[in-house]
Amino acid sequence: MKLFPLPRKAVPLAVGGVLALGIGGVLVACADSGSGDSTDRKAAAPANAGAAKGIPQLRIVDPYIPQPSSADVAAGYLIVQNDGDTADRLLSVTSPLSGEVMLHQTSGNSMQHIPGLDVPAHGKGVLARGGNHIMFMNPNKAVKKGDTVPLTLTFQTTGPVTVQVPVLGVTERPGDAPAPGASSAAPAADPAGHAGH
Repeated sequence: MKLFPLPRKAVPLAVGGVLALGIGGVLVACADSGSGDSTDRKAAAPANAGAAKGIPQLRIVDPYIPQPSSADVAAGYLIVQNDGDTADRLLSVTSPLSGEVMLHQTSGNSMQHIPGLDVPAHGKGVLARGGNHIMFMNPNKAVKKGDTVPLTLTFQTTGPVTVQVPVLGVTERPGDAPAPGASSAAPAADPAGHAGH
């Protein structure tokens, strides 16, 4: 069996603890994130992808955690793309980074807990800055740019999906190209401690 390298921004997924690259309807993908490259880079789809009608077919797109500027909280963002004929719902998120991981919604200058995130058929559920997002309360270790954090996303129909999430700079987003002459120094701290949500 010949192995090919993963695309630059693809991240491995595991379903129920089993690596799911190329298995079932859960795929890894990276969508164009506005970086000027309109090519959709994704891992090769398995031969049976799309064969099973009536089930969610989820892809986790552009997951990331901005480097936290506070030791008390961290935030995570991603898109759940559903290419299937059936809706799904993200029920919870867990991670070894924190014993208390919640889905939050930004409302004005405050945040509130939300019980889940709908992922419509042939649509997407978005966790992004300024809207719904993942909150890690009282992380048990400091994370910095370049680290990777495992998250387990539990869906109502699909079940648990584990993804390795990169930690980016405070103001970075997936697909950002480094600025010419940019130093490797961390960006200025976010005074709110939530990296822009």
